[in-house]
Amino acid sequence: MVLLTDCNDSSLVIDKLCDEIVEEDTAVACFYFDYASQNEQSPVNMLGSLLRQLVYGLDRIPEAVVECFRKEKKAIGGRGLQVSGIVKMFQIITATKRTFICVDALDECVPKNRTIILESLGQIVQGSLDTRIFLTGRSHIRSEVKRELNGAATFVSIEPTGGGVIKYLREKLKNDTAPEMMNSSLEANIMESIPEICSET
Repeated sequence: MVLLTDCNDSSLVIDKLCDEIVEEDTAVACFYFDYASQNEQSPVNMLGSLLRQLVYGLDRIPEAVVECFRKEKKAIGGRGLQVSGIVKMFQIITATKRTFICVDALDECVPKNRTIILESLGQIVQGSLDTRIFLTGRSHIRSEVKRELNGAATFVSIEPTGGGVIKYLREKLKNDTAPEMMNSSLEANIMESIPEICSET
């Protein structure tokens, strides 16, 4: 199952999963897409990062994963890992343990890379019934996610409310490390303008 929301911050979900997962046979891996780093965030780098997180949490690396890695290194003069090889290793690991994969701000990924990534995540989910993927991104990628994952996605729209934004701002201002910089006029201006901007975007 894949869940896509319109919220561009999955940190609360990741924190919750990490806090609640106490079983040894459960793993969490996460990745954040950043528009400013699009050139560095290729499918190989992104999937490789998730794979490293899973391998790091293992007591012992399965021999099948080691063998798969060796084969990839030998191919065409040690070209390095390819997407297909990473997916195979993912499937080996996720077949042995419950796995949560969190991908934040998927809409910030280059469209051609996003297609490869979604296809790869779909293959990982198909190969392991105990794998769950949580994606966040703006709603314009919804049809793409639905298409690439063969409809195996649940969509939840999360939008900020005026009251929620004000509550968040008050909490942040309460924990301000430089309270002397704030006066009542500036605080009132912030409370009035930011919720207005949020509702427009």
